[in-house]
Amino acid sequence: MATVIKKGTPKKEAKMLIDEAVAKAGKKDLRKYAGILKTDINPLEYPKQIWNEWE
Repeated sequence: MATVIKKGTPKKEAKMLIDEAVAKAGKKDLRKYAGILKTDINPLEYPKQIWNEWE
């Protein structure tokens, strides 16, 4: 969805349009995915492994 705010639109109307768009978007609850992906990869070693694959 796109919200079009034309040049010259009063600030109150523009803020109302933005608030309306944000309200429609809703909030995403990312906490439900926390801890689902279990890996034994060390996050500090992983980039080193990836870069070493190019050599």
